[in-house]
Amino acid sequence: MKTSLIALGLLAALPFAASATDGLSYNYVEGGYVNTDAKGGDADGWKVKGSAAVHPNFHVFGDYSAQETDKFKNDVDQWRLGVGYNYGVAPNTDLLARVAYQRFDLQHAPNLNGYSAEVGVRTAFTPMIEGYALAGYEDYSKKNGYDPDGEFYGRVGAAAKFNANWGVSGEVKLGKGGDKEWFVGPRFTW
Repeated sequence: MKTSLIALGLLAALPFAASATDGLSYNYVEGGYVNTDAKGGDADGWKVKGSAAVHPNFHVFGDYSAQETDKFKNDVDQWRLGVGYNYGVAPNTDLLARVAYQRFDLQHAPNLNGYSAEVGVRTAFTPMIEGYALAGYEDYSKKNGYDPDGEFYGRVGAAAKFNANWGVSGEVKLGKGGDKEWFVGPRFTW
């Protein structure tokens, strides 16, 4: 239902759409180190993320991470694919709405399929520094008697550019109960 509300909001905003903010690019790829601190155990590994603009106000995005848990040395793979809507509200600021299909594969446990929906803001503070803050909700479907609860989360991140194409990016995702995931790595923008 939350996905339906976001989709309805996007459709209602289409007639008023402005072009994307000039200072922000939705064409990038990044990769690096990812670490998860969760009540069920900690894990770390690597992650790749990317986005591509398909219209001045729409972009597609995806990410994939491969981690290993500290406690039992189990592999944890996560990925998501989605579409985002960006609406320029100031010369260097966009409002964002994004929806995604996602999958959570934990070794020796059921693989889970689900979705996420996020809304927030992304801004270029200077030509070389940008940041974003998103509030989201994610839920996975019940499988083999395992029914995880959906949860709200917050995601904040920033990127520092070295030149027009290269920079470094960092992000923190905070979930309920103190769960957190952080990422840092290089970014290539075109």
